[in-house]
Amino acid sequence: MITLIKGGMVLNPATGLCGVNDVLVVDETVAEIGPQISAEAHRVIDASGRYVMPGFVDLHEHLREPGFEYKETIASGAMAAAAGGFTTICPMPNTQPVIDSRVMVEYLNFKAEKDALINIIPVGAVTVGQQGSELADIEGMAAAGALALSEDGKSVMDPFLYREGMKRAAAAGLVVLAHCEDRRLLAGGVMNAGKKAEELGLSGITNSVEDVIAARDILLAKETGVRLHLCHCSTADSVALVRLGKELGVRLSAEVCPHHFAMTEDDIPGDDANYKMNPPLRTRADTDALIAGLADGTMEVIATDHAPHSAQEKERSFRSAPFGIVGSETAFALSYTELVKKGHLTPMQLVEKLSTNPARILGIDKGDISQGHIADLVIADPEAEYTIDVNTFLSKGKNSPFHGKRVFGKIMLTMVNGEIVYEV
Repeated sequence: MITLIKGGMVLNPATGLCGVNDVLVVDETVAEIGPQISAEAHRVIDASGRYVMPGFVDLHEHLREPGFEYKETIASGAMAAAAGGFTTICPMPNTQPVIDSRVMVEYLNFKAEKDALINIIPVGAVTVGQQGSELADIEGMAAAGALALSEDGKSVMDPFLYREGMKRAAAAGLVVLAHCEDRRLLAGGVMNAGKKAEELGLSGITNSVEDVIAARDILLAKETGVRLHLCHCSTADSVALVRLGKELGVRLSAEVCPHHFAMTEDDIPGDDANYKMNPPLRTRADTDALIAGLADGTMEVIATDHAPHSAQEKERSFRSAPFGIVGSETAFALSYTELVKKGHLTPMQLVEKLSTNPARILGIDKGDISQGHIADLVIADPEAEYTIDVNTFLSKGKNSPFHGKRVFGKIMLTMVNGEIVYEV
């Protein structure tokens, strides 16, 4: 199969290429990039006025399978990711049963090979059943293809056990993806501890719930030498801690999710659990710090924390509904609208954070569409303006606070291994 993409603005941070070019894809490989390529092709795609970018890599997704297929499946989650421009995603292990053994990683690989249109990279749990009392089979999961560990949804509260897990992760070459939450400080909180929580009479989650564990994990990573990546950072002090950790020489990176820079607690209209996520929407000061951290490179990754739930679950009150919102299909548009259109990031910097940087952190040969590389790429129209409509989502989950929001930046086509897996 030969595909010729004509006249697009090619953004490839891995090589610094930023300009109008043609891209020739032969079978699964980028065969040539350059101006005015002449070639016989089975299909010619006019990309004039559009961005041609390496496929996005999401370090933080929840696919819910096995165990919670009513929320999402590997097939539906992969389709949603493809619609959002993601060609590689890392599903978190908090399924039922938990992905905590070689057998479970092999099962996920089998299901992904059978059901997913995109690349799925398993993330294994740090402890057995994510119970925090016994380390999981870290070496076995690594041998089966896991590239990272996470206790996402919670933190390993025992620092000695976590330090041992980090040592074994480092020895196995795995990245630790850290959900930073001191549950001893959580105290039943369901939203940010601030004026909105007071107004609604709800228990608040203070910034220290995140910051205390972020500091601990950074220091443990310094001691063990593991590559540490902080997930869904939401506070100003988390940004400061990441900056300090890098100055101390820690092998450290961190992500911000679109909802944490696109909204604050002030945007919560009332007792609507579509605005309930963990960490919660914070203050304008926190949001400004996150954006500044993205702009100066402290925060290297934008990830979705795609967390689908059923409509019935999210119809409950803030007190009892589960945490989490969907994000695969809105991440690019929200990021482009809030960060690029408002002058915080250049388009190249945005692609770096959605694709090149997460691929580098994982150590995979993705995030680069230069000649000879696998043709995992995405085409987007940056000036296409539209209204987010959850009813059009390919995800089973419709739980988003962004329903009805006007945004710029529409994913038009996603290609994986040279095959088109999504097209408008």
